[in-house]
Amino acid sequence: MQNNVLDYLNHIVKQKPAKTAFSDGTEALSFREVYDLSRSVGSFLHKKGIYRKPVVVFMRKSPKEVAAFFGVVAGGDFYVPIDEEMPAGRIQLILDNVRSPLIICDRETEETARTFRIGEGEIVLFHEMAQCGIDDGALEEIHRNAIDTDPIYIVFTSGSTGIPKGVAACHRSVIDYIERLSEILGFDDGTVFGNQSPLYFDACLKELYPTLKFGATTYLIPRELFSVPVKLVEYLNGHRINTICWVVSALTMVSAFGTFDTVKPEFLHTIAFGSEVFPIRQFRIWREALPEAVFTNLYGPTEGTGMCCYYRVEREFAEDEAIPIGRPFPNREILLLTPEGKRAEAGQEGEICIRGTALTLGYYNDPERTAEAFVQNPLNTAYPERIYRTGDIGRYNEAGELLFVSRKDYQIKHMGHRIELGEIEVNVDMLPDVRMAACIYDTWKSKIVLYYVGDPSEKEMAAVLRTKLPRYMLPNRIIRLEQLPFTANGKIDRVTLKKMYEGA
Repeated sequence: MQNNVLDYLNHIVKQKPAKTAFSDGTEALSFREVYDLSRSVGSFLHKKGIYRKPVVVFMRKSPKEVAAFFGVVAGGDFYVPIDEEMPAGRIQLILDNVRSPLIICDRETEETARTFRIGEGEIVLFHEMAQCGIDDGALEEIHRNAIDTDPIYIVFTSGSTGIPKGVAACHRSVIDYIERLSEILGFDDGTVFGNQSPLYFDACLKELYPTLKFGATTYLIPRELFSVPVKLVEYLNGHRINTICWVVSALTMVSAFGTFDTVKPEFLHTIAFGSEVFPIRQFRIWREALPEAVFTNLYGPTEGTGMCCYYRVEREFAEDEAIPIGRPFPNREILLLTPEGKRAEAGQEGEICIRGTALTLGYYNDPERTAEAFVQNPLNTAYPERIYRTGDIGRYNEAGELLFVSRKDYQIKHMGHRIELGEIEVNVDMLPDVRMAACIYDTWKSKIVLYYVGDPSEKEMAAVLRTKLPRYMLPNRIIRLEQLPFTANGKIDRVTLKKMYEGA
């Protein structure tokens, strides 16, 4: 039975050594090159005596950064990816949390890395590690001694307190995720992935490890292309990319600006999306452009090792409907729990909770917040069983499909009514000539604030919404923007919107 993610690489390098594994369109690595580089990095760490420790990888997004990840795992350690595009304050908090004995950099990031406090940690360039002689005996012993609950990475998510949370995942949860995801989306050796997410998010798992499992190919799409949709689609075509797993806002950036009138993806047949609700009007544009493609909605938190629910879109949806998140991956169960810890009844809303192998180990060096989110299953009093409380609200529709309703913190109490800000956004997204929308709430002044990108003026928008929304749901402030801000992972950046509003 497989208990180490590198078993994928150890197997595929014998089958397809010369095939391109990872490329950014300029630099490429074959499976043999990835294998050799990872073993050099692992051997370097072994010679340094660094074992079962967090190792920071601070490199530009590139195939060599991916090889560094695998090298850390080969050395019996777990990687902590960070990137220059992250705020300096956040990077320092991460470094303070993990206290890594070694930071792997490239020439482009070395100078920046030296500006941070790293305690007794050492900064080493990747190209120096790549020249280390491979110690096959040591690496084989490390591999032999590994167990499936050993961590392989820590990725940091935003914390409500402003302190990022380091989610630690292990071999077992990642292998389970990759096996189930691959089965659901139908990956094979002909899959050519187009990676959208930064490598310091767990979203990149959808490409990195299936590439090793099947001998597929992943293109790390340059971030700047996502602001030039026509060039982005041309990049997809130029590299014959047939599979993408993107956040919704990355897809809507393409569809909302008439890109398909100029160029369409010629090879895409598998399109998975998640992290946000896909506006139906924008989804229809994608489906009309690619009628033969398979579209799958994915849902899941970082704490559940990537995605845990899926829904293959096979019917039409009205513009005021939401695409379901469907049903759980095999080997997972979704529990909808009421605030009292009871199972929600049919049609009743409840907090989405996850149980199963996919749960991560918890938050690194943060037992208090781990205990708050990873809790005993209240439906089971017979033996210890952890579940993860997502903070997301869901319900089942009449067809038994799980629907995402909102985040707990997107629910507001306004004018005596409980309101889902997402419901306002759905109504705005339905309007002609509106491309994107996002709502925030000013708690202190009890005001709903709507930001949007589109042709109607703010006055016209207000007039139309008065015909579509009840009075208590009408935005108190409407602000038109040329472009909404996005997080590094491509989601709408609501934190920045709040700061913009507060500073106005």
